[in-house]
Amino acid sequence: MAIDKVKAYLGKHHIEVWEYVQPTATAAAAAAAVGCSVAEIAKTLLFLVGGAPVAVVTCGDMKVKSSRLKQAAGLSGKVKLPQADEVLSHTGYAPGGVCPFLLPPQLPILLDSSLLRFPVVYAAAGNNHSAVPVTVPQLEQLTGGSIADLSDSISARPASIGEKRL
Repeated sequence: MAIDKVKAYLGKHHIEVWEYVQPTATAAAAAAAVGCSVAEIAKTLLFLVGGAPVAVVTCGDMKVKSSRLKQAAGLSGKVKLPQADEVLSHTGYAPGGVCPFLLPPQLPILLDSSLLRFPVVYAAAGNNHSAVPVTVPQLEQLTGGSIADLSDSISARPASIGEKRL
């Protein structure tokens, strides 16, 4: 889906899309472009739960937990990240530019409660050189997504054997 469609849609809601020369395909790159923390980046991820697609919007510093995702989505089976072509076919966006707006109506959208830590978060706007500042209530309204407790902080994970924690 073209960023122009996202810009037109969000423009109707008085939300501005920001475009960048530098890539914004990862949470770290997006944070550097926007000038915010990685945590304030609202990354939109696609998961396949027992083969069924589910979109999750979470903070850039969070890791979605499979058990919580299955419970919130009401699905069972293995949770996996799809291949790039599957992301495009299920969302209409290429990886690195998946945004929570204008997703197919049959695709369930879950908004991680970690987003509530911030008054504004920054989501992709349909390509890998964009960001859009939104509030969580705006995300709820514009995506039809529901809030769920889906993740843990990436830095909260236990250290692996032989891994040093700073």
